[in-house]
Amino acid sequence: MSNLAILISGRGSNLGAIVRAIDEGRLRARIAVVISNRSDASGLELARARGIPTAVLPHRDYESRQAFDAALVATLRSHDVRLVCLAGFMRQIGPTFCDAFPMAILNIHPSLLPAFPGLDAQRVALEHGAKVTGATVHFVTPELDAGPIVMQTAVPVEEGDTVESLSARILVQEHRLYPEAIRRVLEDEWRIVGRRVVFGPAPARV
Repeated sequence: MSNLAILISGRGSNLGAIVRAIDEGRLRARIAVVISNRSDASGLELARARGIPTAVLPHRDYESRQAFDAALVATLRSHDVRLVCLAGFMRQIGPTFCDAFPMAILNIHPSLLPAFPGLDAQRVALEHGAKVTGATVHFVTPELDAGPIVMQTAVPVEEGDTVESLSARILVQEHRLYPEAIRRVLEDEWRIVGRRVVFGPAPARV
């Protein structure tokens, strides 16, 4: 049973989706800790109600991003975490964190990366007149929303969509996609080829 850590900054809706997937047997894992950089993140209450250990590390308490990342790493290691899952964690991860968990940090982003990285992806998609957007689960690297893509799902942009209506439909797909991507990373064979995540056994050497 692999230990997961979930990092949140707000309501933790994807945390809830991961918890449901574990409860329903779709994901064979254990959430070892939920960490937030905000003490008022409502997702912490969800975790505490389920008896999941929590930790709050306010980023403003640290003199640098590197110091904050080092504190995160120490907390994660104390919980013997195998895979870190960012779920609405509103802090960019730096090299200190990525080097400690190479290709073992996942994030979910509300667009079809590499289109519309960063904040307000749904609004930017609407402003660009995109006809299709979606959700992407990717490995985290120090570059913003630029790591190898694990899984994606498309969401059509409908006539008359607002940021709120589009975000709501994307979120439904996020809740389906993220637990499945976590399961595949934990259970399936995969490797990184260039920038691509390739599932399946490596070709036999001749």
